Amino acid sequence: MNIEQLRNYCISKNGATEDFPFDQNTLAFKVLGKIFALVGLDSWEIGNKSINLKCDPDRADELRAEYDSIRPGYHMNKKHWNTIDLNSGEIAPRFLAELIDHSYDMVVKGMPKKDRDSLQWPQSGT
Repeated sequence: MNIEQLRNYCISKNGATEDFPFDQNTLAFKVLGKIFALVGLDSWEIGNKSINLKCDPDRADELRAEYDSIRPGYHMNKKHWNTIDLNSGEIAPRFLAELIDHSYDMVVKGMPKKDRDSLQWPQSGT
């Protein structure tokens, strides 16, 4: 998945927006103001392609044990966030989409019911 495909997929999520809340380099994808994905654009452009995604702590441990390309979240709460290295080819685009969906769902699941309802969540396919 290239950066445009990744961006288009993230921004296609219901209620998703993008901005640069930290600096001009760190692209954040949010749902109703809550971050579900982070990408360092400078790193991406020099070939260090990765994305930070929220994850259920138990699933995060399982994924880290199974995939060398999935590590505790860089500059994030290591219990709830993973950094996914996309350089090795170990993470297929379809699997990356599933991980993005899971991150989005984790963030939405933690919102008040009225916010979830405004997103018509859960959506089919997530």
